[in-house]
Amino acid sequence: MDHEEARRTKLQLVDHARDLVDRAAPVTARSGGSPSDDAPGPGSVPSLALGLAPRGDGRYAIAVRYPLGYPQVRSIARRLAAEIGPGTDVRRTGRVTALRTGPRPPVVTAQAAGETGRVRPLRPGVSIAHVRVTAGTLGAFVRRVDDPAVYALSNYHVLVGDPTAQVGDVVVQPGPADGGGAPEDRVGELADFAPLAPGTTATVDAAIARLDEAGVDATYPVGTITSTAVALGGETVGKSGRTTGVTAGRVTAIELDDIVVGYGPGLGALRFDDQIEVESTGSGPFSRGGDSGSLVYRSDGVALGLLFAGSETGGENGTGLTYVNPIDTVLQALDVSL
Repeated sequence: MDHEEARRTKLQLVDHARDLVDRAAPVTARSGGSPSDDAPGPGSVPSLALGLAPRGDGRYAIAVRYPLGYPQVRSIARRLAAEIGPGTDVRRTGRVTALRTGPRPPVVTAQAAGETGRVRPLRPGVSIAHVRVTAGTLGAFVRRVDDPAVYALSNYHVLVGDPTAQVGDVVVQPGPADGGGAPEDRVGELADFAPLAPGTTATVDAAIARLDEAGVDATYPVGTITSTAVALGGETVGKSGRTTGVTAGRVTAIELDDIVVGYGPGLGALRFDDQIEVESTGSGPFSRGGDSGSLVYRSDGVALGLLFAGSETGGENGTGLTYVNPIDTVLQALDVSL
């Protein structure tokens, strides 16, 4: 199918997939896939995610994604693939979670391949967070129209954390999980964010912090990135993250709807539409917890998206799949530019 035909087919299938899931008997996850706070609700079935998978010749297949641990969902995925026909790209994603680092310093810090220490001037890829959050990644620097200040771009769950946070709250580098604290490690304050709330479907997990100092190093690791593009699938991409450092990957699906992402207590599980999927092209994972907020860019230094979630299983090498907000959607939501 060409792009437009695949998009129309996917939109027709989304309602059908939701209907199949809604009519399935309520299930709980198997051992090893317990949904706990990340489940959509007691006894409920996570939805299937549908998108477009590139085929390498400018054409697309329908991408079908289902989570680990739910036998009924796996059966629905196989039934849907049979209805779509040969060539359907079906993958088990594993359990998808927001990729903020866990609360276990100093072990988590010591095992990170990226930059977890104090870095001045600030640069992309370093540890950063709201003063009451563990740690994530500073993805890029952005500006507002008619405002000389420089802002740091990352995720809501990195720079905000929960609904009690307020504009003006302190942001530190490194993040608290890496030893950062206020006032000694303050680099700015929370300036704006795209809200996230239980029971809603989101398209971005994004926030910005107004930096106290305008002097930053925007050139790491591939030069200053100021241009953006829409992911078409198949692109070779990279990112610089607090946990796994600089890694390489490939866009394996675009326009994914109904990706269910676990955020833990407070937000629970949230659904996202129009997401980008990336798998590693190296021997290790493309991302891990703490890489949230990383800017994902093409090999020619053009930004494609903002990394926010992933799984620890799935993908060609079995190290997991990463999920990314389209960068233009992020910038529009916050009214900023790279």
